[in-house]
Amino acid sequence: MQLYTTNSLKIYNTLSGEKEVFVPLNDGNIGMYVCGPTVYSNVHLGNVRTFMSFDMVYRYLLHLGYKVRYVRNITDAGHLTDDGNVDNDRFVKQTRLEKLEPMEVVQKYTVDFHRVLEVYNLLPPTIEPTATGHIIEQIELIEKLIEKGFAYESNGSVYFDVFEYNKKGLNYGELSNRNIEELFANTRDLDGQNEKKNPQDFALWKNASPAHIMRWNSPWGEGFPGWHLECTAMSTKYLGERFDIHGGGMDLKFPHHECEVAQGKACNDITPVNYWMHTNMLTMNGLRMSKSTGNYILPMQLVNGDNDFFEKKFQSSVVRFCFMQAHYRSVLDISNEAMIAAEKGYNRLVEAIKQLDSIKASTISTLNVAAWKNSCYEAMNDDLNTPILIANLFEGVRFVNLLKENSVTLTATDLEDFSKTIKAFVFDVLGLASETSSEGNLEKVTGLVELLIEMRNTARANKDFAMSDQIRDQLLALGIQLKDGKDGTEFSMV
Repeated sequence: MQLYTTNSLKIYNTLSGEKEVFVPLNDGNIGMYVCGPTVYSNVHLGNVRTFMSFDMVYRYLLHLGYKVRYVRNITDAGHLTDDGNVDNDRFVKQTRLEKLEPMEVVQKYTVDFHRVLEVYNLLPPTIEPTATGHIIEQIELIEKLIEKGFAYESNGSVYFDVFEYNKKGLNYGELSNRNIEELFANTRDLDGQNEKKNPQDFALWKNASPAHIMRWNSPWGEGFPGWHLECTAMSTKYLGERFDIHGGGMDLKFPHHECEVAQGKACNDITPVNYWMHTNMLTMNGLRMSKSTGNYILPMQLVNGDNDFFEKKFQSSVVRFCFMQAHYRSVLDISNEAMIAAEKGYNRLVEAIKQLDSIKASTISTLNVAAWKNSCYEAMNDDLNTPILIANLFEGVRFVNLLKENSVTLTATDLEDFSKTIKAFVFDVLGLASETSSEGNLEKVTGLVELLIEMRNTARANKDFAMSDQIRDQLLALGIQLKDGKDGTEFSMV
């Protein structure tokens, strides 16, 4: 299937500050990189909004017929909050807090991340590389930057020389529109600052102190990579020195993405990305989500109802539908009222699609399906405007109601085109799911397992240990592990 046409899709490019016609570097093929999670804690709802937005972008590009290589990384090392004190490394903090090995922390929260995205019906990327899996590539990049005069070693650490970069006619600050002289006007005294030529310089490699658990050998001694370097290493390895789309939350625009631009241009003498895309913030009840203020909820708490903010639990597709009602570049505020309204809208949409199968074709069409279909594509081609698309889909719901009442008619060809189009946009592009979603299936599985646990408890009470063991062992064979404790029996997927 090839639907895409030249000069149709426009994307807002953060680098230019304008909507630009999307022209892939290679006709029919797209390279897209999105900054993934730092897996030191549970993925938060704001992250989910970002990943969901780029899942929508990915889905629409696939719908248009493009072949997309979608790379989304896992940051599992080297995430310093200020390129300085090892005590500010998020992985170090979490390993101390949970008394776990670093890779136990990584595994625990990577599993959580994948589980959340599966529940919210996100397609997996085509490649999901990890920072620790690309240490060699990062070291090679650093060596190249040193050789070209853009980086320097100091006490076993290596820093990118921002002033040298600008002296050579390049422009650190071009993505975030910042003046280099103002960037660090109020720079704090940080550990490692005395190693730098200038406070603006950022770490490519940090010398590991005895307290730092995650460490690798390098030409500069034992250490670990800087946060910004990993994305340049992995994006260029899998997408080339220049690729089409780089995405992430707006909070990453500076310094993370700014540093990526500098690293790519310094290494390869070329602008690394054609279109920079950034999603906006998620707020709740009109306030910034924050653990410290208590205005905070985890993604799974929305679907299981285990929270104090919402009156009920919501299907993951309802949450997704709510998110898609805001443009990806707009601030999205969620509240109990917004979720209830989204649920009603989602149910209307899905119910209308169900009723399509019972509508009979006619010999004439009194609806202009082509014009309606075109309006759906126009919305998505205008910087992926999902709110306008959804408004057009509800116009489609009105069509369904008119067709049911025989107030309007469609020929078999037009009815099939209308049905395919509305289903494609609802299920394939927006990524919504009907009641047969994985979440619905998960609830059914949970109910069945709990029923079997009750049967096992009855068998144990009757001293029928053979039956009790049989239930336990057969569930384990199916990948469901039971764990008996003082508060009863719990189960987990293995």
